Amino acid sequence: MSTDLQKYSTENQLHTIRRYAEQRGFTIVRVFEDSGRSGLRIDGRDGLQSLMLEVQSGTAGFQAILVYDVSRWGRFQDADEGAYHEHICSRAGIRVHYCGEQFDNDGSIGSILLKNVKRVMAGEYSRELSVKVFAGQCRLIEHGFRQGGPAGFGLRRLLIDEGRNPKGELGRGDRKSLQTDRVVLTPGPPDEIEHVHSIYSMFVEGGKSEREIALALNQRGIMSDLGRPWTRASIHQILTNEKYIGNNIFNRVSYKLKQRRVVNQRDTWVRADGAFPSIVDRALFERARLIIDQRHNHYSDEELLALLQAVLAEEGSLSGLIIDERDGMPSSSLYRHRFGSLLRAYSLIGYTPDRDYKFIEINRHIRESFPGLLAEIVAGLENAGGSVACDPITHLLLVNHEFTASIVLARSFETRTGALRWQIRFDTGLAPDVTIAVRLDRSNEQPLDYYILPSIDMNTGRIRMAEDNVLSLDAYRFESLDFLYSMAAQTSFLEAV
Repeated sequence: MSTDLQKYSTENQLHTIRRYAEQRGFTIVRVFEDSGRSGLRIDGRDGLQSLMLEVQSGTAGFQAILVYDVSRWGRFQDADEGAYHEHICSRAGIRVHYCGEQFDNDGSIGSILLKNVKRVMAGEYSRELSVKVFAGQCRLIEHGFRQGGPAGFGLRRLLIDEGRNPKGELGRGDRKSLQTDRVVLTPGPPDEIEHVHSIYSMFVEGGKSEREIALALNQRGIMSDLGRPWTRASIHQILTNEKYIGNNIFNRVSYKLKQRRVVNQRDTWVRADGAFPSIVDRALFERARLIIDQRHNHYSDEELLALLQAVLAEEGSLSGLIIDERDGMPSSSLYRHRFGSLLRAYSLIGYTPDRDYKFIEINRHIRESFPGLLAEIVAGLENAGGSVACDPITHLLLVNHEFTASIVLARSFETRTGALRWQIRFDTGLAPDVTIAVRLDRSNEQPLDYYILPSIDMNTGRIRMAEDNVLSLDAYRFESLDFLYSMAAQTSFLEAV
């Protein structure tokens, strides 16, 4: 199931399955469940993946699999994908029973025909639902309502009722609780609006590049709406997003039915002009867009690919982050617009990433998150009364002139059984006294926990961690960094006496 609002929850499905088992003398020995997961793809379906791995291992401790109905394998857009999973079970000598269907899965011509029809119907249900949801989203956009996503720097999300009466601002991560409520954008704090004006002024009138503007804001200690230092890409987003002149735009990028991500042509965008209060003068916005368009339009496809080839030769690899952060280089969005996707552009110059696209995006997120985490840790140490010196190149921290600390962000990855693992790499070249290992959660978006590892107890260059480890490791595990901050606190001799 993908939401709690579906007609058949996993509890109701299991009730039907148990009744089916009792009627036929089966004993249920294991339950595999995917709650809150979409059936469009097997990605993220930990329950189904674990089931299939156990079936394929040849050591499954069961002789039959009871499934509520044919669609529970998934609403795959390729009907053969559901049949493939059932075939694997059959080949392993495990029979599949459909407890909520009106036919027996006995291999007869009738059951085979019905299963194929129902597999196609399962995929078609998702396609029809996608069309209806998209049409509903378009209507809401045309009425001036915001459809998901953060407000952005200088803006805030405002909750309104069905009569368009304000009910209050929504914080980051907050959602509306009533179906009849809607969300619009409203101007944010005056200081943020002033910074937005400054960004446009530096770009249009001062002739500064996005990178130069980001550097200027970071030097002034101004953080982005995500609480992170500014990058070339985040400045470029402010200069090109029409929400700053009050326009409500939708369908710039499509990711329907969890298929390939598509960057749509501008004439296919759904828009409502003047839906929100403007915080940037329209003429100034158009001047900024003209500068960006002129900067990009003179490149032919061949020239774009030649630039990409030059970056590859110098960097040794390519990613959206590498492209966006390079001076004198068109943005990665231009490559997506011209060639349909970054991977398509890569293929045209003969480059194949050695890691999948998801891995690249995760690494990009980790790189973008590190400066904010570093600033948070430094602030925590200083708030505890410590003094901190940070090397601008290595990011090695010297705390109270007493000990050094290095910060390591460890991405999570899943085993075939769905368990999480982490690799912690120690910077032996810096030889810090303490390594602060931040383990990221399953989505690789938020910290899961922290390990404060003293070098005196670590005699290897890397360690591999499971979700739970031996005491010699988990003794250094913490839910927060309060213990680290307490290490920086200093006590006067008078108090100690």
